[in-house]
Amino acid sequence: MGREIAAKFVRLFQVPTDDIELVRAQFHAFAKQIPLLYLILAINTLAVVFTFAKFGHPWISVYLPLALCIAGLGRGVAWWRIGRSAVSDDVVIRYMQRTNKFAFISSMTFIAWGIALFPYGDAYAQGQIVFFLGLSLISGAFCLMHLRSAVFSLTLFGIAPFSIYFFFAEQGHFRSAAINLALVSLGMIVILMIYNRDFANLVSSRRSLLEKQEETQRLSEENLRLANLDALSGLPNRRALMSQLEAIHQATGKANTQTAVIFVDLDGFKDVNDTYGHETGDKVIKIVAREFQSLLPEGAVLARLGGDEFAGLISGSDAAEQADMFAARVVSSLNEPIRIRERAIQIGASVGIACAAQGACDARELFRRADAAMYDVKANGKADVRVYSAALDAARQRQQELEAQIRQGLIEGQFDVFYQPIVDADRKEIVSVEALLRWPRRLAGPIGPDQFISVAEASGLINPLGLLVLRRACRDILEAKVKLSVNVSPAQFRDPDFEAKIAAVLAETDFPAERLEFELTEGYLIDHPERAMAVISSLKGMGISIALDDFGTGYTSISYLQRYGFDRIKIDKSLAGQIATDKRAGVLVAGAVYMANGLDMAVTAEGVETEEQANMLRLAGCQCLQGFRYSEPKPIDEIRDLLTERSRDVAA
Repeated sequence: MGREIAAKFVRLFQVPTDDIELVRAQFHAFAKQIPLLYLILAINTLAVVFTFAKFGHPWISVYLPLALCIAGLGRGVAWWRIGRSAVSDDVVIRYMQRTNKFAFISSMTFIAWGIALFPYGDAYAQGQIVFFLGLSLISGAFCLMHLRSAVFSLTLFGIAPFSIYFFFAEQGHFRSAAINLALVSLGMIVILMIYNRDFANLVSSRRSLLEKQEETQRLSEENLRLANLDALSGLPNRRALMSQLEAIHQATGKANTQTAVIFVDLDGFKDVNDTYGHETGDKVIKIVAREFQSLLPEGAVLARLGGDEFAGLISGSDAAEQADMFAARVVSSLNEPIRIRERAIQIGASVGIACAAQGACDARELFRRADAAMYDVKANGKADVRVYSAALDAARQRQQELEAQIRQGLIEGQFDVFYQPIVDADRKEIVSVEALLRWPRRLAGPIGPDQFISVAEASGLINPLGLLVLRRACRDILEAKVKLSVNVSPAQFRDPDFEAKIAAVLAETDFPAERLEFELTEGYLIDHPERAMAVISSLKGMGISIALDDFGTGYTSISYLQRYGFDRIKIDKSLAGQIATDKRAGVLVAGAVYMANGLDMAVTAEGVETEEQANMLRLAGCQCLQGFRYSEPKPIDEIRDLLTERSRDVAA
């Protein structure tokens, strides 16, 4: 217990070094006050010298105090310089410890000098000595208030000897002064203890505040990083790319500096999500991001814009050439399927490039141009690269206007459904009609399906258009005794609710599924075989027949015919129409019919315009014929009349 008390007492006279930040704060605080302390001591000492110059020996009354003044002023100047300079933590601790020792030495020196000089003076001079020592000790304590250990040394070895000596000096004439200084010192000690505690708390609060500010800054920087980062791929996001593009645009560079934006959109990625799920889709995005980044030229930036869209940013004198090479590598890199476990996933990339000299157009316009070039690739076959040109904007503007007109046409009922008969090759009887979409009431004038269907497919409007055709055709043909054939766009297969919507229309119109046949082209079958297989299987499960349209114009193999189990193939008019003039066309038609019949598929020949063609196609084995030889597409009222007329002819 005694040792602990002794240890605590000793620590009161030592400089604490466990909190270096507090020590540094104390050092900087009293470093500004010590020059003032030396100035006060010098003034007080000179006042005593002036009074005692005529008393005692000159060495003790003049020379020694003047030497102390000069030394003190020198130390004051030194401390003034120290307070203005940056010092290390080790130097701070060393100065603090040195000041602590010097407080002890200087207090003992001034007390010894004052007491030694005291007997030489008269009553007035002795009173000045008491005043000088008391004022100097109190001034020293307050100037050293930030160094608690120095104040304790000053109190114990300065004020205590002073109070004891003058309590008994001159028969107690200065006893009141001694007691007063002792009491003031005790109060001063309490005040300084409270001040030191509050100062330490202030430093601690400031440190806590700085730590919170640093944490806030770190979180802010982290939030900024996350705000500019795509979490899935680890690439910069759209915000980061646009910021960098803006920075490049605003920077001043060499006259020949170019900036290129490469816009990449993955082909078929939506079907990956629809078929395999979003987890697999996320893995594909990560794989593609790593692959694209490995192809990026040095100094270029790759960002994921969201979904299946990426963009590259290249700046430099050869930006256009670098962009061309990067885009070609991107398309080529996706020629091979991406393998995830046992799955082989085939996707592609449509790439648009826009390049401009620095300052030629703003950042957003350059980005828009790259997007326009990519959009043109999407609209014309995909899996290719297109460099922006002004002509693309005109074409896109036309497409956007047409898209808006289609939307308006759907709202205002501008579309009609025409029907073209399909006849039995032997009996010449109408057995089916094909529903064909027409736009006769377009405000800007009628246009053919070949001009607006592709726009509808690209914009997603083919879904409401396709349902419009199906719903109206089911109602129009419900009472007729013929089957109904409806074209289905490959784009409609991308709708995950496609089969449910078809079932809803059949239920709404009470049209028998057995009388309905959907015509498909082979493009979607080749690009997305698994999704196509699922849709066809679902439709056939409802009782709907499936026909392969435009047979003879693509690359359909026998394996496709076997895999999908079509009920019918429709030989395209480009092949069937040449049967009377081209011997090779006749051989191909006969071979196609033989193959289809062998697979239990019926055959319809399109584009029949003459009786000679009809006879040859019938002899080749085609069960049904379709073309202008029998009728052009007509509105429902004319079709009903035609059906009535043909029924009378057959009956006769």
